[in-house]
Amino acid sequence: MSAHARAGLRRRAALALASLALASLLPLAARAQEAVVRIGYQKYGTLVLLKGRGTLEPKLAALGYRVTWSEFPSGPPLLEALNAGAVDFGSAGETPPIFAQAASDRLTYVAHEPPAPRGEAILVPKESPIRSVAELRGKKVALNRGSNVHYLLVRALEKAGLTLSDITQVYLAPADARAAFERGAVDAWAIWDPFLAAAEAGTGARTLSDGTDLVANHQFYLAARDFAARQGPVLDAIVAAIAEVDTWTGANPEAAARELAPSVGIPAPILAAALKRQSYGVRPLDARVVAEQQRIADTFRALGLIPKAISVADAVHKSGS
Repeated sequence: MSAHARAGLRRRAALALASLALASLLPLAARAQEAVVRIGYQKYGTLVLLKGRGTLEPKLAALGYRVTWSEFPSGPPLLEALNAGAVDFGSAGETPPIFAQAASDRLTYVAHEPPAPRGEAILVPKESPIRSVAELRGKKVALNRGSNVHYLLVRALEKAGLTLSDITQVYLAPADARAAFERGAVDAWAIWDPFLAAAEAGTGARTLSDGTDLVANHQFYLAARDFAARQGPVLDAIVAAIAEVDTWTGANPEAAARELAPSVGIPAPILAAALKRQSYGVRPLDARVVAEQQRIADTFRALGLIPKAISVADAVHKSGS
């Protein structure tokens, strides 16, 4: 073979290698340009079912998005992450958004579930001599600061003629609170499902008061304000996917409990009891729900639990905005 022919072969080989290298880099480049939705979820609820079922991913892929999921132990740290720009979307009970909005204007309410007042309660050990909320005067009560049960405790004490200053609040995450409750380090525990159902089944704990006639115990879906403003179709797709799972769960609580049990680490029959106390039917916030949230905000401001007055209506997402 002549020197000219050998040089031509080398050029063609180099071009082939370059083409292969470019072809291998194209998927990486496309993935780097692909948009991401970062969803925060708690270990229990509709979002963890949505994650497990994988039905959101194809809906968002059609819009050019992929999904990443981050688990949080409760609503307050999830919304702290949203305020910090670490997640775009998540869910929490009625109280965490109040604290989050008082700290930052980053979040917006997207949708909510109907009231579920029996899904949270104040418990005492089965052998406790305490028989009423009024008897909590001077006692230690465990709760997760800024969670939905914080407001339940305020309202229950108020109804009994007491205030937070009449008890000792012990701020603990659910797992630590359960341990303190079982060893007698606290006298009562304000907690939500499924931890509530698990404590009832596992310890025989008695309910002093649940949320009936005291609190609504709404579940809210929230997003980062800038994300919601820019990505309306994506937000609509997420809410539609939640609604599908939500409808199925309401009609099939036992089946949903079986799906949840492995990830939550609570037996399916206990989860089924919790799911039957939950409410279903995702919808936008109306004036009544906004007013209920505003009452919580005003109560916490009066108690000095948040640093400034807030307007809940200012944080409600307007569809199409």
